[in-house]
Amino acid sequence: MRSLLLLTNRHRAPSTNRAFGFLLAFNAGALNAGGFLVLHRYTSHMTGFASQLADAIVTGKTWLLLGALGAILAFMIGAATCAVLINLGRHYRLHSLYALPLLLEAALLLPFGLAGADTVKFMTPFAVPITVLLLSFMMGLQNAVASNSSKGSIRTTHMTGNLTDFGIELGKFLYWKSARSPRGDGVRHSTGRMGMTGGLMAMFILGGGIGALGFKYIGFICVVPLAALLLALAMPDVVRDVPWRRTSTPSKLFKSRT
Repeated sequence: MRSLLLLTNRHRAPSTNRAFGFLLAFNAGALNAGGFLVLHRYTSHMTGFASQLADAIVTGKTWLLLGALGAILAFMIGAATCAVLINLGRHYRLHSLYALPLLLEAALLLPFGLAGADTVKFMTPFAVPITVLLLSFMMGLQNAVASNSSKGSIRTTHMTGNLTDFGIELGKFLYWKSARSPRGDGVRHSTGRMGMTGGLMAMFILGGGIGALGFKYIGFICVVPLAALLLALAMPDVVRDVPWRRTSTPSKLFKSRT
């Protein structure tokens, strides 16, 4: 139970990364699917936006080019912001190393949910509503959190890599089980990797279903529980870092061992 309350802690274990990844995948699926119902765009799908950018350049459609460029830049800025926050946490030797980006995401989600449809009406210079840029920023922020905390082994906002890894392990399993496979060739599937990627996909789909239902029947306010989930993940470690609970002092010479 204690490990579940410290999922954003600087000290990582495979089980911690797995639980953390599953919850973030659920959150990403809910935002992505729910946002599509409102915006008709999957804001975590940077492959699609990159293709849109290329198409817009060829066809000369400026509004498509601006929209794709805005989403891509917002996603990258979100990932860069995450890197800055994590490295600040390392510099000051915080327990809540991976909580800071989640706190920022929760802080952005709350006004987004409370403002509701008004956020869709506000257009940006990139020819898309501010909601598109905001969600793309949050997707980049969250994907970078999962990537940093797991040393690059977990992605939570898009499923292409997870589907690929699951397919590879499935192919190994089928090969190993086949009658023609020599047992001495060293080909064995990873049950742990299959469980991880399969679980991430399942949680993303589950979150997508709940997010779609929430946006359809409740509206923008349904993101408030998602913000509460992020706060619940972040706060236990943040509380450990308040000044009167800190036992260590900041060090400019500190180098992360995570």
